[in-house]
Amino acid sequence: MLILVTNDDGVHSPGIISLATHLSALGRVVVVAPDRERSAVGHALTLHSPLRAELIRPDVFAVDGTPTDCVHLGIHGLLDERPDLVVSGINRGANLGDDITYSGTVSAAMEATLMGVPAFAVSLAGDSYTLDDFDGAGAFAVRLARMILDQGLPPDTFFNVNVPPGVAEGIRLTRQGKRIYGDVVVEKIDPRGKKYYWIGAGELGFQNEEGTDFHAIFERCISVTPLHLDLTNYRSFESLACWGLENINDADPCLF
Repeated sequence: MLILVTNDDGVHSPGIISLATHLSALGRVVVVAPDRERSAVGHALTLHSPLRAELIRPDVFAVDGTPTDCVHLGIHGLLDERPDLVVSGINRGANLGDDITYSGTVSAAMEATLMGVPAFAVSLAGDSYTLDDFDGAGAFAVRLARMILDQGLPPDTFFNVNVPPGVAEGIRLTRQGKRIYGDVVVEKIDPRGKKYYWIGAGELGFQNEEGTDFHAIFERCISVTPLHLDLTNYRSFESLACWGLENINDADPCLF
């Protein structure tokens, strides 16, 4: 097996080192990861500047780009054959609910799925971790990787996995939960009397609904959420049918 490993915490993070070490039990592992932390960059792709990939040791590349860049470059440029699996992580911090839209970790798995390669993202859901926590998440990643390689994934589907620190109480197949955002922009004054702002510094909550990724982590279970690439809201079609969108240009040509 050939497995491509990436992350958004950087090529030297303990999470990716643990993940690559554990997955090496399944075959050859090639790490293609950002040369520094690239958290919360989402699905950003570098289009207006060249990328550089430095081979820092055998089968480990540091790329001056985003996690999405790393997957794209790994599959189409650095690897001499197509990988059987892409795994992104182990992220320091949860990727739950609406937060996955910002996550570079999850976006790397999404990019691999776009390229037609099975993938999953794995994160540690907690505020502090030990090396044992990374080892536990890495051990679960190996078990899940074996299942994916044996069973295959449904079309256009990848997994978002969150692992609680310590000993997990179980494993749950979950749906994406809902984040409750507070005052996420904090305004401060610097020593020169000028304003500056911190985004994401406010208090965050979540809707603790049964069956969600948040609820699974709250009960100290591993959350496995199947995600897919089609973002279409099919349930909205019926309610939007009465809008007459198809005729809007005829009704008022000044709208366009």
